[in-house]
Amino acid sequence: MAKIHMVLQGKGGVGKSFIAAMIAQYKKSKGQKPLCIDTDPVNSTFHGFKALNVQLLEIMEGDEIKPRNFDTLVELIAHSKDDVIIDNGASSFVPLTHYLISNQVPALLQEMGHEMVVHTVITGSQALLDTVSGFAQLAGQFPSEALFVVWLNPFWGPIEHEGKGFEQMKAYTANKDRVSAIVKIPALKEDTSGRDLRDMLQDRLTFDEALALSSLTIMTRQRLKIAKSDLYGQMDKAAVL
Repeated sequence: MAKIHMVLQGKGGVGKSFIAAMIAQYKKSKGQKPLCIDTDPVNSTFHGFKALNVQLLEIMEGDEIKPRNFDTLVELIAHSKDDVIIDNGASSFVPLTHYLISNQVPALLQEMGHEMVVHTVITGSQALLDTVSGFAQLAGQFPSEALFVVWLNPFWGPIEHEGKGFEQMKAYTANKDRVSAIVKIPALKEDTSGRDLRDMLQDRLTFDEALALSSLTIMTRQRLKIAKSDLYGQMDKAAVL
């Protein structure tokens, strides 16, 4: 049975491609060979990670997204014996989620022996309420066959509203039974570890590629190693991964 890891969030620029790349790297570190697919027609960041061998799925015809083109995605998933990681952009969020739900894809995948895992991200600052609302909508719309992993990304600010953290917010408490795991991306300092990680992502490098670069300073590699260890440690504890 393959696990189909799909990164979904309607808000752009919140770290979806980073999460997809992290899952793929984690899988590879465990000796797996995940099938990686990028469905973002505008910013195909995930596809830029050459070490992850990401396939770019064309869903546009002219200037329009054609939902029927997602049939190709299901065909790729159906025949995969390895876990699948799918990154989806904000521009195709609505058509893809509608396609998955209206065509009862989670149940179909279950019939095929697969398991669908929806990864969504919550960010701080101005995007907090939008991403929290996005999570609640996904949890309410997707059927029970789909499992959820929530990633908390504090890069733009603390994930807190009126003194409450995410796990105290109504959106979480009302959907707690749907969440299989919460992964907390470490709060990185902008002038050190945050910059190191941002530079690595801008160059579309995996952790292993960056750590192998002699051009990076010793402390840059040390900070990246700490970030990698933190994230992998949390993912080790998430049975759904």
